[in-house]
Formats: sequence, C-alpha cells, structure tokens
Amino acid sequence: MKYLLLPRRLAAVMVAVSVIVLSHHVIGQTEPVDLQAIYKIKEEGLQRSKVMLIASYLTDVYGPRLTGSPEIRRAGEWAVKEMQSWGLANARIEPWTGFGRGWSNDRFSVQMTAPTNAMLIGYPKAWTPGTNGVAKGEAIDARLDAPADLEKWRGKLKGKFVLMAPARAVTAHFTPQAERFTNAELEELARQPISSGRGRGGAPSTPVSPAFVRERTAFLVAEGVLATLEPSRGDGGTVFVQSGGSRNAADPPTVPQIVLTSEHYNRILRILDKKIAVTLEMDVRNRFYDGDPGTINVVGEIRGTDKADEVVMLGAHFDSWHTGTGATDNAAGSAVMMEAMRILAAAGLPLRRTVRIGLWGGEEQGFYGSRAYVADQFADRQTMVTKPAHAKFSGYFNVDNGGGAIRGVYLQGNEAVAPIFRAWMDPFANLGMTTLAIRSTGGTDHLSFDQVGLPGFQFIQDELEYDTRTHHSNMDVYDRLQPDDMMKNAVIVASFVYHAANRDQLLPRKPMPKPATATPTRGTPQ
Repeated sequence: MKYLLLPRRLAAVMVAVSVIVLSHHVIGQTEPVDLQAIYKIKEEGLQRSKVMLIASYLTDVYGPRLTGSPEIRRAGEWAVKEMQSWGLANARIEPWTGFGRGWSNDRFSVQMTAPTNAMLIGYPKAWTPGTNGVAKGEAIDARLDAPADLEKWRGKLKGKFVLMAPARAVTAHFTPQAERFTNAELEELARQPISSGRGRGGAPSTPVSPAFVRERTAFLVAEGVLATLEPSRGDGGTVFVQSGGSRNAADPPTVPQIVLTSEHYNRILRILDKKIAVTLEMDVRNRFYDGDPGTINVVGEIRGTDKADEVVMLGAHFDSWHTGTGATDNAAGSAVMMEAMRILAAAGLPLRRTVRIGLWGGEEQGFYGSRAYVADQFADRQTMVTKPAHAKFSGYFNVDNGGGAIRGVYLQGNEAVAPIFRAWMDPFANLGMTTLAIRSTGGTDHLSFDQVGLPGFQFIQDELEYDTRTHHSNMDVYDRLQPDDMMKNAVIVASFVYHAANRDQLLPRKPMPKPATATPTRGTPQ
C-alpha cells in the first residue's frame, strides 16, 4: 500500500517545511510555528495512521448513523471506548433532547412482477411508515400537483403504488463526476467577499405549498395508497434520499414513500405510457423509537497543563442519512477528528490548553447536537447571555465537506486570525493547503459556535464526488473515501489544534453577535 512507503517522502517534506517557515520568519512573521511538533504529528499521522480503520468501523460496522436510531448510539459507544483506549479523559456520550422520535429501516425490497419480473433499486424516505407486510398492487402514474388533481383521482387509488413525478432525463456523463480545486479556483475563493455563502445539492424542485402537501398526504392516506414512488436526482444506481415523514408522533400519518433510481422509475413510466399494466411487490419494514434513544453527542478530551481551564475544540457531525453508511457525510470528518486526537495523544506532545473533541448528532436536521452543547456550555444564542466557559474558549475547528483533501480555511469573516492561520498553514503548502478565504461558509456545526461569538472554522476541502455521487445517497460508503486525503487531513487538523492549544493568547474573536430574535432556518441540509 503506497501510504506505507513514506519515510523518504517524509524527510523531503520536512526539508520543504523548514525552507517555507524560515522564509516566513525572514519577512517578519511573528506567529510561532513548532516544526518539531509538526514533524512528530506527520510521523505519527502518516506512518502509523489509523484513520481508515476508524472510518471502516464507523461505516462498515456501525453505519448508517441516523439520529434517533439504535445505530448511532452503538457507534457512539464504540467511539467512546476507542478514545478511552488512547488515554483520552472524560470520553463519554452526552444525550440531548427535543429532537422527537427516532426511526430505522429494518428491511426493504421492491420488484416489478408484471409485465415481466425485474428487481428494482430504491429506498424508503426516513420517518415514513412501512407496508405492514408484503404489499402487491398496480403502479399508477398519477401526478398530484394541485388540488384539482386530488379530485381527478379521488376513489381510484386504493391499493395502488402511485408514481408522483415525471420521468427524469438521464444523460451520459461527459464531464468528470469528481473534481479537485484548481489553483485558479482557490485564488478566486480567496478573493470572494465575507458575505458569500456556500450552497449544496441538486437543482431545486418546483415549490409546493406546505398547506397543499398536508392536504395531499391526508388524501393519500384516506385513499389507501400502498406507497408513493419518485425518481432520484441521481442515476447509475445512485439514489439520493432524505426524510419524508414527521419526527413528531402527534402529527397526522403519512404513507410509505419510496425513491427509485431514475432508470428503474423511468422504465415503469415508459411501460405505463404504452397502456400496459405494471404490478409491483414491495416489503418495507420501518421502525419508530420514542424517548430520544439515539439523540447523542460524543465528547472526549486531552487535559491541558498551565492553561487547562481554557479549551480548544475540534469536531464533526456524527450522524448520517440511512441509505449508505454515511462515509463522506460525515464519517470522514468524524474519523479525521478522532485520528487527530489519537495523533496528539500518541505523539505525547504537551498541550497547554485542554483539547476537546465533539462528535455531533442531529446535524442533518438542523445542528441539534452542537447547538445543545453550545447552549449548555457557553451561551444562549437567543439572549447572548454567556457562561464563564465562554471567556476561556479559544476556537473550534470543523470538518464536514466530504472526504476530500483540505486546501485551506474559511475565516468566517474573522480578519484577525488570517496571519495566525497563514503561519500555521504554510508548512502544509506541499500537501496542497494554500488558501485562506475570508468569506463565511454555512451548512455545518461551526456555525453553532460562530453564532454565539466564539471562533468557529470550517476547512476548505476538495469536492471530489460529494455533490455528484455521495452526498445523502446510497453510494455514501467507505469505498468512496480517499485514504491519502484522509491521512493528510488528520495531520493538518492535529497541527492546527496543537498550535491553538499552545499559543500564548486565545484566538482573536469577531464582535459579539446581537441576540437572535428567532431561530433561523438551517438552509441547505448537509
């Protein structure tokens, strides 16, 4: 395996690092950079890496990790034991409340039985019911897009599988599905203003009013529909699936909702267009859990020395969606952060401040876990009333943009940290980390810290196949991870955390935000 053949490469890296840092000090850079510590971090993180082993446990053994499911709790219990074995202190599961009921999918199968037999690829949406046994019936092309459509189909859908959308065009992929940032793109990213955001996901669908969605759902239930079907935005067997039901047990019921791969969905429609009947057979076994069984965070720490009451944090969201095993979103980030902690512990590097890891649940539904933690430890974002620990917090570093290589840091509008991060980043230019972007980026847990005036940062990463292939899909699995990128990322994070823990002062902060008058919407789910 090529990532084991590193001693000669590592020596060359350290020569390059020395030249970079020496030139940096020559031009007047005063932020200290500990080259000996970086050498030890690289040696441990590149020669004896366990990041892919951690990722395999989180995905192959314990994935997927949907918030509220038994799987995420089992994964959390494993992570706690693993961190304890590295000598971390206070490694534990921390529950939080307010999420609603949990859910898991225990079984799913669907096939076409007429006019011919064919196995179909698909998945149920989260928080939707099952079929209560094997369901058999005809497929019906019934577009229910407006109230008039409900009247058109009233009394005609009992015992049917209802196709809810038109065919999705499937074209050849003439452009690569995986991409890395070019130098020009990174330079442009560095020039973008503070207010720039970061969007993700496929093309937006035609909006439907929430009132009509509720009316349509009640109609489908009353009609006795077996299940609804829709095409994935992906193709080639990739199925993108999120939620279709409510986590509130008191809300009205819905029907089973299934997303099929586009090619199989389109095939059914083409047969129906020929006025030939299509029958399906489906078995969906979903389970609901009350009492927040899997609404957890996982934390652990390495205690500091003379500044142990001050804290540096690193973290990633621990939860995932349910169709893949949550590899790039976000076992990649969780494994990198766990590996960074292991590196610091194994290298025996002294840390003045306490370094604490947080692996967050409920990120996919709205930062529930990290917001609960921040409110408990640091500040109430509605009032901006702070707790004593707020004044002793240095910074939080987050990884949640897939499994691609770290290329820089989003500064989140914090101009004062730029020269500090530039000094810490320069030793990793030969690993491709070159960019500081002043802009803010959204969509993940660093915002929970930033929104209460604490320095919170997300690393810039290569996209690879994140939006095109893995993000919230059944292809979000271990095999889509890139081992070299994962190892480099853990080393970079460990170095940043080490330097934050040992500098004389806390990281500089932006002005304290004003109290939030209402909880903002999360925007594009991650």
